[in-house]
Amino acid sequence: MKLGFSAEDEAFRAECAGWLQAQMAGPFADIRGIPNLCDEIPRRKEWEQQLAAHRWSCIGWPEEWGGRNATLAQQVIFAEEYARAGAPNRINHIGVELAGPTILAFGTDEQKARYLPGIAGGTQIWCQGYSEPNAGSDLANVKTKARLDGGEWVVNGQKVWTSLAHYSDMIFVVARTEDGSVGPKGLSFLLMDMDQPGIEVRPIRQMNGEAEFNETFLTDARCASDAMLGAPGEGWKVAMALLAFERGVSTLGQQMQFRNELDAVIAAARANGKAADPVIRQRVAEAEIGLRLMRYGALRMLSNTDLSAIDGAALTYKIQWATWRRDLGELAMDVIGQAAELAEGDDYAWGALPNMYLFSRSDTIYGGTNQIQRNLIAERGLGMPREPRGSQ
Repeated sequence: MKLGFSAEDEAFRAECAGWLQAQMAGPFADIRGIPNLCDEIPRRKEWEQQLAAHRWSCIGWPEEWGGRNATLAQQVIFAEEYARAGAPNRINHIGVELAGPTILAFGTDEQKARYLPGIAGGTQIWCQGYSEPNAGSDLANVKTKARLDGGEWVVNGQKVWTSLAHYSDMIFVVARTEDGSVGPKGLSFLLMDMDQPGIEVRPIRQMNGEAEFNETFLTDARCASDAMLGAPGEGWKVAMALLAFERGVSTLGQQMQFRNELDAVIAAARANGKAADPVIRQRVAEAEIGLRLMRYGALRMLSNTDLSAIDGAALTYKIQWATWRRDLGELAMDVIGQAAELAEGDDYAWGALPNMYLFSRSDTIYGGTNQIQRNLIAERGLGMPREPRGSQ
């Protein structure tokens, strides 16, 4: 299977590739290829604004909201060229890829005018208030509550694993707005300002030394009554649509990053002679096959014109890539050997491949554990009976 591009698409590829490579070789060379999401935050914010200034920040959005109204093929091309150029992971990925498309789909004209310019302009960083201590993969078990007080929603609860919350300006929060409701009923989707007395962020240290995600406590935190996407009680519908956007075009850019990581493993194997080991060669071949299969699956997934719906390909993609990258991390450690156990420099920072190995352990947990993904595939994809659940 090969994705074909028109001459116009190839001209677009040359344009964006040329611009990205010039930026990564010039004014932003210092953040090219940096492995850790929390490194160089001020410079990454500058990078977001540079993308916005040249209308590369959210190319799939309508032009009136800062995008280029790019076709699906062009969005795929940009995602691939972005990773190929070694550009850093987007610090505002959640704003550009999740919050923005959801606001475009469900927001009122006033909400679009209020929130989209800051996202598109790289001046408003967003984080995601979904998971809770007892509502991770089981998102419908959310306990955070919101009540309407005059012209404001007052929110109380705790969120966890909120990536980059300590650098974010805004958060979207799934909260229970109907007393006595259980499961997906009675939930609402709120857009909240992080800079207020009722929100406290506590970073969580990970085993690779980063503190990329956090606990977020909401104590009488507030947002305006019109800062809700959809109607009260429609939060589950909005939240599920957002998860469908998460499995959109950015998956192809993610795979290009995987390509870079696999190439780095291969280069390490050639450098230290492990490439001569037949077992290592076989595992590299299996990784290559898995990566290509992911690409074909992602292209099939993107062929669905309704990106607000989760189809069978989308149901299987999370467990596919998470398991593949976990295995790649283990392969990297076996290739590098004992040298992978040594941190580098005065600050004891891990190299790119050891860091990838350590972080990849979380890939099978966040965004829905592998176990939960299997349930979703069985119940939603194959129509099997639902797993028995106790009363909530």
